Amino acid sequence: MAGWTLLPGFAERTAEFGSLEAVFALEGERITKDPLSEVIRIERGGVRYYVKRYWGAGKGLRRYIGRPRVKAEWQNLKHFAKWGIPTAPIVAYGLERKLGAFVRGALVTRELPGTLDLSHLADHDHPWLHDRHWVERISRQLAAATRRLHDHHFTHNDLKWRNLLVDDQARLFFIDCPTGAFWWGPLLRYRIVKDLACLDKVAKYQLTRSQRLRFYLQYRGRRRLSARDKRCIRRIVGFFEGRE
Repeated sequence: MAGWTLLPGFAERTAEFGSLEAVFALEGERITKDPLSEVIRIERGGVRYYVKRYWGAGKGLRRYIGRPRVKAEWQNLKHFAKWGIPTAPIVAYGLERKLGAFVRGALVTRELPGTLDLSHLADHDHPWLHDRHWVERISRQLAAATRRLHDHHFTHNDLKWRNLLVDDQARLFFIDCPTGAFWWGPLLRYRIVKDLACLDKVAKYQLTRSQRLRFYLQYRGRRRLSARDKRCIRRIVGFFEGRE
């Protein structure tokens, strides 16, 4: 049994995105591929779209138990939009099961034009990263969005610079979140530290200590660090020690 949804605003793209079969028949520029999925990019009517196709959920019981990654990804992007966190517009999504087992699924998103991911900026020593006013604008947006996720007991679980896009208007967007989930208690606190550590993993090489500290204070909504904040910062900066 297959379930498929094409968002109303994209009815003119029914030929390409109107069914799971049509989406799996598409050919385009391959962006990434792994044993369970691939991402291709196509252009229609001057607009580019990203098509993420999954044909596996893992081995054994993983095909039956739990939420398929493709479903998690579209649901998480919907959460972002609901919480006011800018993200890539969803065009279409759905999956197919057979006898209860995941068979295949897909997610189509519209390109965010004129954007670059933060990892690309870091790798190319982009001038934006040397503009303290630009860094401040992005820092405030990132701190507010990350805090909003965590206030909903949700963590991204892959909050890396490559999954954060920026445009030439200094606007920030969250993308690619198939492993994000809701947590509570000690597990939530651990996952929050992991999210913040993922961000700092690159930030410690690209930003000043003052900029990194300012981001944390923005995230916490404070002007000064408390004793609890200092303990949290120690956990953040030490999270990946011995694993890099």
